Amino acid sequence: MKTCKTAQKQRFIFAYMVVCILTVMLLCRLAYLMLCKADYYGSKAKDVQQRERSIKAQRGIIYDRNGVVLAGNKPVSTISVIHNQIKEPERVISVLSKMLSIDEEKVRKRVEKVSSIERIKSNVDKETSDKIRDLGLDGVMVDEDYKRYYPYGNLASKVIGFTGADNQGIIGLEVSYDKYLQGEDGCILTMTNARGIEIEGAAEDRIEPIAGSSFYTSLDINIQKFAQQAAEDALEAKQAKSVRIIMMNPQNGEIYAMVNAPEFDLNEPYKVKGSESMTQEQLNEVLNTMWRNNCISDTYEPGSTFKVFTATSALEEGVVKESDSFNCPGFKVVEDRRIRCHKTTGHGAENFVQGVQNSCNPVFMEVGARLGVDKVFEYLAKLGILEKTGIDVPGEAATIMHKKENVGAVELATMSFGQSFQLTPVRLLTTVSAVINGGTLITPHFGVKLVSSDGEDVKNLTYNEKEEAISKDTSDRMKAILETVVSEGGGKKAAVEGYKVGGKTGTSEKLPRSSNKYIASCLGFAPADNPVVLALVLIDEPEGIYYGGTIAAPIISKLLDDALPYLGIERQPTEEEDKEE
Repeated sequence: MKTCKTAQKQRFIFAYMVVCILTVMLLCRLAYLMLCKADYYGSKAKDVQQRERSIKAQRGIIYDRNGVVLAGNKPVSTISVIHNQIKEPERVISVLSKMLSIDEEKVRKRVEKVSSIERIKSNVDKETSDKIRDLGLDGVMVDEDYKRYYPYGNLASKVIGFTGADNQGIIGLEVSYDKYLQGEDGCILTMTNARGIEIEGAAEDRIEPIAGSSFYTSLDINIQKFAQQAAEDALEAKQAKSVRIIMMNPQNGEIYAMVNAPEFDLNEPYKVKGSESMTQEQLNEVLNTMWRNNCISDTYEPGSTFKVFTATSALEEGVVKESDSFNCPGFKVVEDRRIRCHKTTGHGAENFVQGVQNSCNPVFMEVGARLGVDKVFEYLAKLGILEKTGIDVPGEAATIMHKKENVGAVELATMSFGQSFQLTPVRLLTTVSAVINGGTLITPHFGVKLVSSDGEDVKNLTYNEKEEAISKDTSDRMKAILETVVSEGGGKKAAVEGYKVGGKTGTSEKLPRSSNKYIASCLGFAPADNPVVLALVLIDEPEGIYYGGTIAAPIISKLLDDALPYLGIERQPTEEEDKEE
């Protein structure tokens, strides 16, 4: 009997100990959850009890160099529906369909979809969204948003670029500086019950968005207008395929203007005439062509404008002097090839400077031969021709050049006057900048600085430079020679009264040679002794006269005539005016 009572007592003590241990374990677990994991489970509870709606951040403003807005924002709204809160579904479907111009069946699918929130339409104008909000439809959310707006329409369209439906950059500066322009979205957190219905009177949590950084560019709206008007006039007058213009500061690489005419309206980037009859594939091809920045994405044979490179390399290497004598019979025989000059009757006896003024092919073939293949490729590397410029917009094309081992006498001859290879307009202009700025190879660019949304943090943008690509002496000699091209040679139509202008014209025949299609070009800079602006004009497939010195040089004259006084460069009196004084 005693043994039985002892066993019962032991079982009771064991059970009591087990209960105590379990209780202590449960209390420890409860303490752990309440103290150590409180934040975690509090957050989980909020996720269940809250509905999150995004508040779009304003995209950073893009400015020109003077603070003029090139790309801004205008307020719009996003219209959404919350299925569990809709009390009059048929009315909601009817109203949204009519006011948002959306097919009723599409609206119905979204309204009847059982989900936490369904977007009906973004980028709804403020007037329409205010009317919808005033109707007070249960389950219909009207949230503030922003839409990109371009106040100047098609101005510098292929440089600035545009944004997509979610305000992300698509092309141009909008995409290359997208991470700075985007900003950080905010949100509205609304309390809901277990059925997902918002609790009336419950306070909302609001996390404010942070606007993107403001972006200041080197573009000058007035110089861009000068250039774009000149391009459009030439496009119409010559019935050309396209006209490209770049204007930049050759001292530091800041680009004042870049035109690719015809341009497109940034506020309607998908608008294409006749798109109704196109397949999607055809439409995509047309859009890609329309958006393409040909100044940086397309290569071409530079023709005689490239003679600036050949002349510079020869002077720097010491294989030619300004006074060296040449003779042009109208052609030069290279191996088994008879390569003609543009003046088939020949220029006769001429010195090197006259050869540059006359843009004489036989002179440059001789100079190229003096340099030789090794030295030509050495200077191609020194002056950056074989590399991309590193410009701060996407899509830059690389130079298409012969392999050194494949260059014979004929290839060397044609390269010396700008044929049988291709480069981009911006590549040519960047190399010419080094020739006329004292020998520094700069990086062409649009970005100047970024300013935070609160206006406090400023990031000045810097770019690579390579000094002494050529000597200052060679640079000074080339500026003087190129000035005579305008004052005495084939670039006379690029002259501007009251300014010393340097320049070089070019005419290149497109491939295949039998197509009889040409690109007329001219580059010009001023003041010739200390340039502040360098410009390049290319007219692609002009009808009628196609010589660069005839149709492109006058555009350079007009551009410099507009830009130089605007940039504060005073005109110098002419010799006649000096005599009168």
